[in-house]
Amino acid sequence: MFTMRKKLLSLAAVAAAGFGSVAQAEETGTLKMTFVYGGAPPVPEKIDVNKDQAFCGKVPLFDEKLVVNSENSGLKNVIFYVYTGRGGSKLPSFDPSNKTHELANDQCRFEPHIVLLQTGDTLKVTNPDEVGHNANMQFLANAPQNFQIPPGGEKSVQLEDAEPAPIPVECNIHPWMKAYVVVLEHPFVGVSNEDGVLEIKGLPPGELEFRLFHEGATGAIREIKMDGKKEKLSRNRISLKIKAGMNDLGKIEIPADSFK
Repeated sequence: MFTMRKKLLSLAAVAAAGFGSVAQAEETGTLKMTFVYGGAPPVPEKIDVNKDQAFCGKVPLFDEKLVVNSENSGLKNVIFYVYTGRGGSKLPSFDPSNKTHELANDQCRFEPHIVLLQTGDTLKVTNPDEVGHNANMQFLANAPQNFQIPPGGEKSVQLEDAEPAPIPVECNIHPWMKAYVVVLEHPFVGVSNEDGVLEIKGLPPGELEFRLFHEGATGAIREIKMDGKKEKLSRNRISLKIKAGMNDLGKIEIPADSFK
């Protein structure tokens, strides 16, 4: 009898622990949105490969500054994150994830185009190409980097401090090559995929300040459309109320004239 009672108590404890995990997961919010280009999708501009043509000219290269899906107008490479700078959201401190993220010089372009890191993470720059490359990263909070990467080589950089904005990565040898590195003290950041879809998980419920960035914008993005309704932005920032569970904002349209 005592043994059976002990087993029942153990099962009850396991069930309670499982319920607690579910309840805890439901206390955070997931933010989802689909960014679309507010106009006719532009035709990708082909790169004039004028350096290391024998290798870099093997595969067609296109300007990645403004990538729009021709089928659904999905806007790729929109960066959206919780802003914690002056006047921004207050978040608790986070333990470093200590992850390593690879940025490859692959077929004379950077892959991926945007790298998302948390403070304490390591950026490993690799070069699987047959030609030499260069990685020029003029960080503002971390030490600036500008180094050569021979074929088959690699170099790692640990990023200890959050950057106030996405930092461009450029190759001085092949001027068309460009990527961006985002370094934040928290994990609440996302980048839109080829369909314009972006998702950020684990957000604390409540009012949060977010910042939007797209490299193709010619200045501050002052206005967007959320489900057809115009919303004003101040310094590319917008406040959103996050509830526990899914927060699907639907389509967010960025006007075409923001990129002219």
